[in-house]
Amino acid sequence: MLPRERVFAALEHREADRLPWGEHSIDFNVYEDILGRETFVQGKMRETQALWDGRRDEVVESYKRDRLDLVRELEMDILFVGRVPSKDHQPTPYEKLDEETYRDSGGNLYRVSTGTHALMPYKRNTEGYKPPTLAGLQEQIDKVDDAPIGDVSDSSWELVHHAVAEMKDTHFIMLMAGDLSFPGFGATEEDRWMSLLTDPEMCRKQAELQGRRMIRDVKVMAQAGVDGIMPCGDLGSSTGLLASPEIYREMVYPWHKAHVEEAHRHGLKVLKHCCGHTWPIIHQLAEVYDAYEAIQETAGMDIGKLKPVVGHKTCLWGGIWHEHIIDGTPETIREDARYAFEKAAPGGGYIMGSTHSLAVGAKPENILEMKRCRDEWGTYPIDPTKFV
Repeated sequence: MLPRERVFAALEHREADRLPWGEHSIDFNVYEDILGRETFVQGKMRETQALWDGRRDEVVESYKRDRLDLVRELEMDILFVGRVPSKDHQPTPYEKLDEETYRDSGGNLYRVSTGTHALMPYKRNTEGYKPPTLAGLQEQIDKVDDAPIGDVSDSSWELVHHAVAEMKDTHFIMLMAGDLSFPGFGATEEDRWMSLLTDPEMCRKQAELQGRRMIRDVKVMAQAGVDGIMPCGDLGSSTGLLASPEIYREMVYPWHKAHVEEAHRHGLKVLKHCCGHTWPIIHQLAEVYDAYEAIQETAGMDIGKLKPVVGHKTCLWGGIWHEHIIDGTPETIREDARYAFEKAAPGGGYIMGSTHSLAVGAKPENILEMKRCRDEWGTYPIDPTKFV
C-alpha cells in the first residue's frame, strides 16, 4: 500500500498492510541527526534570527528540502506542513538586552530557553492594556463572512504547494490549522483564566469570533490540495482540563463541531492535536474528530484504556512516550511499542507516533527504534509473538 492509503485506512478503522507513522512536530535536532546536515526547520532561535536577518528564502528552502527528505528517510506516512512567512515578510528584530533576553516594540520581554533554544515569552508588559468590549467583538463577528478568505497563490503557501506537488501522490498531506482552545481575556494569564468565570458572555463572543473565522478559513485550506488539517488548541494539562468540562461543552465544543462539519463538506479529514488530560471530554472529542493525537500518557491518557472506550469512534494516534524518546533507551521504546501495538492497533484505527512530538533532546537511536518496531512488528495482522 502507499503511505497515504495506510493513513486513510487507519482513519476509516480498517487494517492496512502495516501501521502508518506520523508526527505533528519535529524539532531541528532530529533533521540534523537523521539527515546529517544543519537545518532551519523548527530551528528555534536560529530560525528566528535568520528571519530577522532577511533570510526568509533560505529558511523556506530548508523547510521544503529537509521536511520532505526526513519523511522519506524515516518512511513516515504523514507529511505535515504549514504556511510560511511570505516573501515580503520582514520582521522587526527585537532589542537585545543581554545574551538571552530580548524586548519587543510593545515592551514585552523574551528569553532564549536553555532547554529548547526557543525564544519564549518571559514578562508581558501590561501597561495600557484595554479589554475587549461586547460591541467591538460583535462588530468583528458581523464582518467575518464578508472578509476575504485568503489567496492560495500567496507566497505564504509555498511550502504547502511544494509538498502537494512532490508527495501527495504517495503521502497523506496534513496542514496545520488554527483552532479554538478555551477563550479568555485579561492583562495577565491569571486574569485571562478568571474571565471565564467573571465575564462568560465576553468569552462566548470571543469563542464565536474565532469559531466563525475557523469555519471561513476551511475553504481556502481545501483549495490548497491537502488531505487533512490539524487544529492544535490544547485543552488539558498534565493533571486535568484547563477549564471545566461544562465550559468546554458550552463555549468551545459547538465551534469544534461546526468546524469539522465544514471541513468534511470540503472533503478534508480533521486530526486533532490536544495535549493533556482530556478524559472528562473524551466522548465529545471522539465524536467530532477523525483522529486524536498527542495522547499524553503522563497525563493519564492511557491508549490501551482509550481504545475500548472511543477507539470505534476516532483514530488513536500516539503510543510511544515523548519522554521516553528523550530520556529512555531503545528497550523503553520497545516496551511502549509492545503495549500500544497490542492494545490499540488491532482492527485498525491507530497511527503510530510520539505522545507529543520528536522534540529537542530526542535521541536518534530511539527514533530509529520506533521505525524498526513499526517495520518489523507493525504489519497486519498484529502478532505479539513478533515483539522481540
